[in-house]
Amino acid sequence: MNNRLNIIYKKLYAHSGPQNWWPADTPFEVMVGAILTQNTNWRNVEKAIGNLKKHRLLEPDRLYRLSYKRLAALIKPAGYYNIKAKRLKAFLKFFIKNYKGNIRNMSLIDTHQLRHQLLSVNGIGPETADSILLYALDKPAFVVDAYTKRILVRHHLIKADASYEQIQSFFRKGLKTNVKFFNEYHALLVKAGKDICLKAKPKCAICPLKSIK
Repeated sequence: MNNRLNIIYKKLYAHSGPQNWWPADTPFEVMVGAILTQNTNWRNVEKAIGNLKKHRLLEPDRLYRLSYKRLAALIKPAGYYNIKAKRLKAFLKFFIKNYKGNIRNMSLIDTHQLRHQLLSVNGIGPETADSILLYALDKPAFVVDAYTKRILVRHHLIKADASYEQIQSFFRKGLKTNVKFFNEYHALLVKAGKDICLKAKPKCAICPLKSIK
Protein backbone atom coordinates (compact mmCIF):
# COMPACT_ATOMS: atom_id res chain seq x y z
CA MET A 1 0.00 0.00 0.00
CA ASN A 2 2.92 2.31 0.70
CA ASN A 3 3.99 2.00 -2.93
CA ARG A 4 0.48 2.69 -4.22
CA LEU A 5 0.08 5.80 -2.10
CA ASN A 6 3.44 7.09 -3.29
CA ILE A 7 2.49 6.44 -6.91
CA ILE A 8 -0.67 8.48 -6.40
CA TYR A 9 1.38 11.34 -4.97
CA LYS A 10 3.89 11.26 -7.84
CA LYS A 11 1.18 11.23 -10.49
CA LEU A 12 -0.74 14.11 -8.88
CA TYR A 13 2.46 16.10 -8.46
CA ALA A 14 3.50 15.50 -12.06
CA HIS A 15 0.06 16.61 -13.23
CA SER A 16 -0.46 19.68 -11.04
CA GLY A 17 2.94 20.68 -9.66
CA PRO A 18 3.57 22.18 -6.19
CA GLN A 19 0.51 23.81 -4.63
CA ASN A 20 2.22 26.12 -2.11
CA TRP A 21 -0.64 25.63 0.33
CA TRP A 22 -1.78 27.19 2.75
CA PRO A 23 -2.00 30.70 1.21
CA ALA A 24 -1.48 33.02 4.18
CA ASP A 25 0.93 35.67 5.44
CA THR A 26 1.13 34.35 9.01
CA PRO A 27 0.41 31.16 10.97
CA PHE A 28 -2.39 32.98 12.78
CA GLU A 29 -4.02 33.78 9.47
CA VAL A 30 -3.93 30.05 8.70
CA MET A 31 -5.73 29.33 11.97
CA VAL A 32 -8.44 31.86 11.24
CA GLY A 33 -8.77 30.58 7.68
CA ALA A 34 -9.08 26.98 8.87
CA ILE A 35 -12.16 27.93 10.88
CA LEU A 36 -13.68 30.20 8.23
CA THR A 37 -13.30 27.62 5.45
CA GLN A 38 -15.73 25.22 7.12
CA ASN A 39 -18.64 24.55 4.72
CA THR A 40 -17.59 27.10 2.13
CA ASN A 41 -15.08 27.62 -0.69
CA TRP A 42 -11.77 29.37 -0.38
CA ARG A 43 -12.77 32.38 -2.49
CA ASN A 44 -15.33 33.34 0.12
CA VAL A 45 -12.77 32.88 2.90
CA GLU A 46 -10.34 35.17 1.10
CA LYS A 47 -12.98 37.92 1.07
CA ALA A 48 -13.62 37.54 4.79
CA ILE A 49 -9.91 37.55 5.62
CA GLY A 50 -9.49 40.55 3.33
CA ASN A 51 -12.03 42.42 5.45
CA LEU A 52 -10.10 41.62 8.63
CA LYS A 53 -6.83 42.72 7.05
CA LYS A 54 -8.34 45.92 5.74
CA HIS A 55 -9.26 46.90 9.29
CA ARG A 56 -5.95 45.62 10.69
CA LEU A 57 -7.70 43.11 12.90
CA LEU A 58 -5.89 39.93 11.96
CA GLU A 59 -4.08 39.68 15.30
CA PRO A 60 -5.18 37.52 18.26
CA ASP A 61 -5.74 40.31 20.83
CA ARG A 62 -7.46 42.70 18.43
CA LEU A 63 -9.74 40.02 17.09
CA TYR A 64 -10.56 38.78 20.58
CA ARG A 65 -11.51 42.27 21.78
CA LEU A 66 -13.72 42.84 18.75
CA SER A 67 -17.43 42.65 19.48
CA TYR A 68 -19.23 39.52 18.35
CA LYS A 69 -21.58 41.60 16.17
CA ARG A 70 -18.73 43.39 14.41
CA LEU A 71 -16.79 40.17 13.87
CA ALA A 72 -19.82 38.47 12.35
CA ALA A 73 -20.31 41.38 9.95
CA LEU A 74 -16.70 41.33 8.78
CA ILE A 75 -16.60 37.59 8.11
CA LYS A 76 -20.02 37.52 6.44
CA PRO A 77 -18.58 36.57 3.00
CA ALA A 78 -17.46 33.22 4.47
CA GLY A 79 -21.06 32.18 5.12
CA TYR A 80 -22.63 30.92 8.36
CA TYR A 81 -21.07 34.05 9.83
CA ASN A 82 -22.94 33.99 13.14
CA ILE A 83 -21.84 30.42 13.82
CA LYS A 84 -18.29 31.08 12.64
CA ALA A 85 -18.02 34.22 14.75
CA LYS A 86 -18.86 32.11 17.81
CA ARG A 87 -16.32 29.49 16.80
CA LEU A 88 -13.62 32.08 16.21
CA LYS A 89 -14.34 33.65 19.60
CA ALA A 90 -14.13 30.23 21.25
CA PHE A 91 -10.80 29.52 19.59
CA LEU A 92 -9.40 32.95 20.43
CA LYS A 93 -10.37 32.53 24.07
CA PHE A 94 -8.55 29.16 24.11
CA PHE A 95 -5.51 30.54 22.26
CA ILE A 96 -5.08 33.58 24.49
CA LYS A 97 -5.92 31.86 27.77
CA ASN A 98 -3.61 28.89 27.20
CA TYR A 99 -0.87 30.32 25.01
CA LYS A 100 -1.17 34.11 25.40
CA GLY A 101 -1.91 34.34 21.69
CA ASN A 102 1.64 33.26 20.94
CA ILE A 103 2.24 30.82 18.08
CA ARG A 104 5.63 29.74 19.40
CA ASN A 105 4.20 28.83 22.80
CA MET A 106 1.60 26.69 21.09
CA SER A 107 4.07 25.02 18.71
CA LEU A 108 6.12 23.68 21.61
CA ILE A 109 3.30 21.39 22.74
CA ASP A 110 3.28 17.72 21.75
CA THR A 111 1.17 17.08 18.65
CA HIS A 112 -1.15 14.52 20.24
CA GLN A 113 -1.75 16.67 23.31
CA LEU A 114 -2.35 19.80 21.27
CA ARG A 115 -4.77 18.01 18.95
CA HIS A 116 -6.74 16.85 21.98
CA GLN A 117 -6.87 20.43 23.26
CA LEU A 118 -8.02 21.81 19.92
CA LEU A 119 -10.79 19.23 19.63
CA SER A 120 -12.11 20.40 23.00
CA VAL A 121 -12.75 23.88 21.58
CA ASN A 122 -16.34 24.43 20.49
CA GLY A 123 -16.67 24.26 16.71
CA ILE A 124 -13.28 22.68 15.99
CA GLY A 125 -13.51 19.19 14.56
CA PRO A 126 -10.77 16.83 13.33
CA GLU A 127 -10.29 18.44 9.90
CA THR A 128 -9.99 21.96 11.32
CA ALA A 129 -7.73 20.83 14.15
CA ASP A 130 -5.42 18.96 11.79
CA SER A 131 -5.34 21.90 9.36
CA ILE A 132 -4.16 24.13 12.21
CA LEU A 133 -1.58 21.55 13.31
CA LEU A 134 -0.18 20.92 9.85
CA TYR A 135 -0.40 24.27 8.10
CA ALA A 136 -0.01 26.74 10.97
CA LEU A 137 2.21 24.84 13.39
CA ASP A 138 4.19 22.48 11.14
CA LYS A 139 3.00 19.41 13.01
CA PRO A 140 2.80 16.03 11.20
CA ALA A 141 -0.99 15.68 11.03
CA PHE A 142 -2.48 14.38 7.78
CA VAL A 143 -5.61 16.36 6.95
CA VAL A 144 -8.61 14.44 5.65
CA ASP A 145 -11.45 16.18 3.82
CA ALA A 146 -14.31 15.34 1.48
CA TYR A 147 -12.04 15.47 -1.58
CA THR A 148 -9.59 13.03 -0.05
CA LYS A 149 -12.29 10.55 0.89
CA ARG A 150 -13.99 10.78 -2.52
CA ILE A 151 -10.76 10.04 -4.39
CA LEU A 152 -9.81 7.12 -2.15
CA VAL A 153 -13.29 5.56 -2.34
CA ARG A 154 -13.42 5.85 -6.13
CA HIS A 155 -10.05 4.13 -6.41
CA HIS A 156 -11.17 1.39 -4.01
CA LEU A 157 -8.56 2.22 -1.38
CA ILE A 158 -11.04 2.69 1.45
CA LYS A 159 -14.68 1.87 2.11
CA ALA A 160 -17.36 4.51 1.74
CA ASP A 161 -18.21 4.32 5.44
CA ALA A 162 -14.60 4.80 6.62
CA SER A 163 -14.30 7.29 9.48
CA TYR A 164 -12.03 10.32 9.58
CA GLU A 165 -9.65 8.59 11.98
CA GLN A 166 -9.54 5.43 9.86
CA ILE A 167 -8.65 7.41 6.73
CA GLN A 168 -6.01 9.41 8.57
CA SER A 169 -4.51 6.20 9.98
CA PHE A 170 -4.48 4.75 6.45
CA PHE A 171 -2.19 7.56 5.31
CA ARG A 172 -0.03 7.62 8.42
CA LYS A 173 0.65 3.87 8.19
CA GLY A 174 1.33 3.96 4.47
CA LEU A 175 3.50 7.07 4.22
CA LYS A 176 6.64 8.46 5.75
CA THR A 177 5.89 10.99 8.47
CA ASN A 178 6.99 14.32 7.06
CA VAL A 179 5.32 17.70 7.47
CA LYS A 180 6.14 19.07 4.01
CA PHE A 181 5.15 15.79 2.37
CA PHE A 182 1.82 15.66 4.23
CA ASN A 183 1.23 19.30 3.31
CA GLU A 184 1.86 18.79 -0.39
CA TYR A 185 0.00 15.47 -0.58
CA HIS A 186 -3.17 16.87 0.96
CA ALA A 187 -3.03 19.99 -1.21
CA LEU A 188 -2.67 17.86 -4.35
CA LEU A 189 -5.67 15.73 -3.37
CA VAL A 190 -7.73 18.89 -2.85
CA LYS A 191 -6.65 20.18 -6.27
CA ALA A 192 -7.64 16.89 -7.92
CA GLY A 193 -10.96 16.83 -6.07
CA LYS A 194 -11.84 20.37 -7.13
CA ASP A 195 -10.75 20.12 -10.76
CA ILE A 196 -11.13 16.49 -11.79
CA CYS A 197 -12.71 14.11 -9.28
CA LEU A 198 -15.91 16.13 -9.04
CA LYS A 199 -18.81 15.00 -6.90
CA ALA A 200 -21.05 14.94 -9.96
CA LYS A 201 -19.73 14.20 -13.44
CA PRO A 202 -16.10 13.46 -12.57
CA LYS A 203 -13.62 14.00 -15.41
CA CYS A 204 -12.23 10.47 -15.37
CA ALA A 205 -10.87 10.69 -18.91
CA ILE A 206 -8.26 13.26 -17.90
CA CYS A 207 -7.57 11.92 -14.40
CA PRO A 208 -3.85 11.28 -13.82
CA LEU A 209 -4.82 8.40 -11.54
CA LYS A 210 -6.96 6.50 -14.08
CA SER A 211 -4.24 3.91 -14.75
CA ILE A 212 -3.79 3.02 -11.09
CA LYS A 213 -5.18 -0.37 -10.16
